[in-house]
Amino acid sequence: MDEQLRVGLVGAGPWAEMIHGPGIANHPGTALTGVWARRPEAAASLAGSLGAEPFEDYTAMLSTVDAVAFCVPPGVQGPMAIEAARAGKHLVLEKPIAESVEVATELVAAVEEAGVASLVVLTRRYAPETKQMLAQLHRTGGWTGADSRWISGALLDGPFSNSPWRHDKGALDDVGPHAFDLLDAALGEITDVLAANVTDTGLWQLILQHAGGATSTVSLCLSLPVQPPFADFTVFGTEGHRTLTNRDTPALECFTNLLDDFVAMVDSGTTTHECDVRRGLHLQRIIDLARRKAGA
Repeated sequence: MDEQLRVGLVGAGPWAEMIHGPGIANHPGTALTGVWARRPEAAASLAGSLGAEPFEDYTAMLSTVDAVAFCVPPGVQGPMAIEAARAGKHLVLEKPIAESVEVATELVAAVEEAGVASLVVLTRRYAPETKQMLAQLHRTGGWTGADSRWISGALLDGPFSNSPWRHDKGALDDVGPHAFDLLDAALGEITDVLAANVTDTGLWQLILQHAGGATSTVSLCLSLPVQPPFADFTVFGTEGHRTLTNRDTPALECFTNLLDDFVAMVDSGTTTHECDVRRGLHLQRIIDLARRKAGA
């Protein structure tokens, strides 16, 4: 782009401090021009450290930017992102994109009506090793199943242990979208949740059906004291098996790659991408179905 994309950041928590804020401020195609947060003092602190302007009024910030990056809980993000889309602002969305399928559907409609670009922060999809593996899987074919595990003690200790929405929704909503997205991209669209169970300790285990007949299993937990935490993804079939450990490329570098795509979309007028808001709605529907299947 001839000029940097002016981006406003919504949120000033740990992930915004570690990833969104510095990622946007240091990317050559974006300028972090404003920060709004539910805690004005946090917005002021983050904005000050990155040379941006803190805002106490969200609508006022919208009037000064071309795009908005969200780093807030899904229940906060959904309505605010709808407002931003209706104001003609391009969107970088966290996952899940909303608190419910209904709000996510309304968000997709607002994005499509406004004709704005949107991307969901499905971090590992922007890692080179993930792209290479998915390309290889698609070239080879013959994959009949997969297993994905995302296990950590993130709710027990660390920067996200005091996150109310993560404690409320658990691993299904927090890391579930990452797992579902990779399985879906590797084996074909997830069409059904065949079984789902969640334990009192927050361990989710699911069996998924994919278009074309493949099936996959998923284990998700944020409350097991394993060190180091692990996230792995194995696909198997007539050609053997392939495993991705998902941790080679740092999250900030993945976010920078996302911004590369985002800036290119805005510059070219493109409003579709494999990880756009419609992808977010698809993942929201899987979350909703899994929760209903488990009776949770």
